[in-house]
Amino acid sequence: MIIYNVTLHVEDAAREAWVAWMQNTHIPEVLATGKFREARLCRVLTEGSQGGTSYAVQYLVSDRELLERYYQEDAPRLRQALAAGFGDQVVAFRTELELISQH
Repeated sequence: MIIYNVTLHVEDAAREAWVAWMQNTHIPEVLATGKFREARLCRVLTEGSQGGTSYAVQYLVSDRELLERYYQEDAPRLRQALAAGFGDQVVAFRTELELISQH
C-alpha cells in the first residue's frame, strides 16, 4: 500500500473556499480516477510563524504502478485546476509513503 501525501500551505484569505473546494470538488475528482481507495483531509496542527494553515491530503493507492498511471493520466489536469482556482495562495509539495504496518 502506498500513501500519496500532498501537504499544502493555504493563505488565510483562501482557507474557507479551498477547504470547501477540496471536499466538494477536488478530492471527489481524484477518487473518480479509480486509482485510489480512499482519501483523508487533515489539518496540520504544528504551525510555523509564516501565517496561514497547512493541510495534508493522503490518498491510498494499492501499488506504485497505479500511482504512476495517476501521475501520467490525471495529475497534470488536476494540478492545473488547483493553480487556476487558487494561484499562489496555495503552495503544495508531494511525498510518497510506503505503508509498512497498520494496527
